[in-house]
Amino acid sequence: MKILLTGATGYIGKRLLPVLIEGGYEVVCCVRDSKRFNPSESIKQKVSVIEIDFLDETTLDRVPKDIDGAYYLIHSMSSSKDYKSLEHTSALNFKKSLEGSTIKHVIYLSGIVNESELSDHLSSRRNVESELGKGNYSFTTLRAGIIIGSGSASFEIIRDLVEKLPFMITPKWLKTKCQPIGISDVILFLIKSLLNDKTYNRNFDIGGPDVLTYKEMLLGFAKFRNLKRTILIVPVMTPKLSSYWLYFVTSTSYKLAASLVDSMKIEVVCRDNTINSILEVEPIDYNYALKKAFDKIESNEIISSWKDSYASSGINFNVSDYIKVPVFGCFVDKRKRKFDNRESCLNKIWGIGGETGWYFGNWLWKLRGLLDKMVGGVGLRRGRTNPTSIKAGDAVDFWRVLYANKNDGRLLLFAEMKLPGEAWLEFKIVEDQLEQTATFRPLGILGRLYWYSVLPFHGLIFRGMIRNITKHNKT
Repeated sequence: MKILLTGATGYIGKRLLPVLIEGGYEVVCCVRDSKRFNPSESIKQKVSVIEIDFLDETTLDRVPKDIDGAYYLIHSMSSSKDYKSLEHTSALNFKKSLEGSTIKHVIYLSGIVNESELSDHLSSRRNVESELGKGNYSFTTLRAGIIIGSGSASFEIIRDLVEKLPFMITPKWLKTKCQPIGISDVILFLIKSLLNDKTYNRNFDIGGPDVLTYKEMLLGFAKFRNLKRTILIVPVMTPKLSSYWLYFVTSTSYKLAASLVDSMKIEVVCRDNTINSILEVEPIDYNYALKKAFDKIESNEIISSWKDSYASSGINFNVSDYIKVPVFGCFVDKRKRKFDNRESCLNKIWGIGGETGWYFGNWLWKLRGLLDKMVGGVGLRRGRTNPTSIKAGDAVDFWRVLYANKNDGRLLLFAEMKLPGEAWLEFKIVEDQLEQTATFRPLGILGRLYWYSVLPFHGLIFRGMIRNITKHNKT
């Protein structure tokens, strides 16, 4: 059977794809930018890929007509102030693209929307559900609350808060109740619902067995990690102040923090667990979901992370638009140095950023990250998903990976920090030496003033970085 998978490069899509392949399905992956689609070779050979933007009607005819089922995993929560309109248009065009096809079943992963007053984010999810339900196919909505799994936004925010703050003065929304669910159970519900007539034309809430307040979730996480934490809830934090608090303490973007705070005032508790008996699924509890998440982290098996989505930076672009580094009108810092050991040099390049750091002047990089946060940028807190693997589209601190080919010995990064211009950082192996090139295309006078003001620091940092990358540390 042929299944259409939208959001194939997203957090859920990346996890669902290998399970669909294992189930014997023929999968058509919908992506806006094929250069960001980087599954393992064993999976890539078993799927077909189409570039399609459901906000662009001219691309809709690329959807094949001989499909049996489809997953709608498209969300725009923090990509634009007008995301409600964008999400509605996307759903409308998705439905239109299926007209005349052999589609039998569409599954939409949404949020729990049981309260009479909803946040803009949850209200938009309900509107999308309503629009998708008008199609000429059987339709199922699975509504989830907080998803706990390695790399999920909820998990990473909880982790940031608990592991960095021994004492927290928090907003009153920490008293709000929610029903977290493990990512493995979300995938199980999605798979078992597919083409299952018992789920047709119905909506279900999916959640784990625990109903917890956000405070209880934080303290439960602390207990799991053997950390002593104190949380004081105060009633005086406005939504805007709460958003800033979440933004500065965690790795989330401000837009995402504002959307989350808006939603965290709403209880997301399941109406019932009917779906559990229908699909014969017994969801795991919160503690076990945490254990599974850390098992993946410790074994470096994180399949996907919300930080790799463009929502983590608030910037939306195609990798191909920036992969060709400009030459004219740019400032360039280019350095060459012979390496002692090619393999060692490559491994250092592929391990750059995150916990490893930048090989020289890490305190300066952290200072730059802090300054970026202060002006609304992403800062350094995103780190990286995997300590040794890098793929196009991944986030590495305040950079985005545009190109990564270890066999060619080339890594190209694009800056997502706040800048009066655009910046690229490239590492390239040429014969027996490393070429390290920083390129900055300034925007007006301010961009030029910026470049000259940081020039002394660049000289220090880039010289030390290439020296330490090319130096082979013998063991």
